[in-house]
Amino acid sequence: MRAEPMPIRDHVLLETNFRRIAERPPCVAVLPWGATEAHNLHLPYGTDVLLAVRYAEAAAGEANRHGAASIVLPVIPYGNDEQQLDQFCTVSVTTTTALALLRDVVRSLQRQGIDRLVIVNTHGGNQFKPLVRDLQSETSALIVVADAFLMAPDVRAKTFELPGDHADESETSLLLHTDPELVEIEEAGSGEKVPFQIAGLDQPGVWTPRPWSKCHPDTGSGDPSQATAEKGRAYFDAVVAALADLIHGLSSAKPGDLPYDGSPVLGS
Repeated sequence: MRAEPMPIRDHVLLETNFRRIAERPPCVAVLPWGATEAHNLHLPYGTDVLLAVRYAEAAAGEANRHGAASIVLPVIPYGNDEQQLDQFCTVSVTTTTALALLRDVVRSLQRQGIDRLVIVNTHGGNQFKPLVRDLQSETSALIVVADAFLMAPDVRAKTFELPGDHADESETSLLLHTDPELVEIEEAGSGEKVPFQIAGLDQPGVWTPRPWSKCHPDTGSGDPSQATAEKGRAYFDAVVAALADLIHGLSSAKPGDLPYDGSPVLGS
């Protein structure tokens, strides 16, 4: 039996077409940005990519149902993974490359009147604040960074029991909810973290990159053993709701509403 075709989602650029967009042009673009790296022994390399896309598509769809005019761009699948380059098939982009990509995305969209951009980031190694600060001096577009793993902190604290920041209880739960067929939970490592040996490095306010393979033998950081799809659904829904509010607010913004400038682009 032939499966019923899925309907075209107007808010997903990879699926829609020029005719549909022309009927209701977007003013907000949503850019999922992930990373391609190992996630312990049980989650796919595309974990961050999958979550960025799932969040962006669900949130933009919800916002548009309530009157927003947003479009989800194709995902950027590579992030900064310099400390994981000794692991098979890790692909890393440098900060200068990320800045060049972001600059061209913003420049292209603003020429078309799409002058509000939300970056949905799902990779802790991606640090967008310096990039956005630099770009804001070049453009009147409003660029917003949404680090999904930091959103809905109250729900996160109530939902997950074990600490971690990579292929841990929270990320595993999210994948069990969004893409369970890609999770091999029975293969999961413990997510053990080997601490630094130099005194003073672990105190608040002090930071240096982790040599990942030495600090995280199974590439995970945090015990995934308590992960469930139900936990993943609870947190996913909370983040989607928060993102949808953000997208709707940006879509409704008028020029002069801080911090939105809304100045026209010269030559457009």
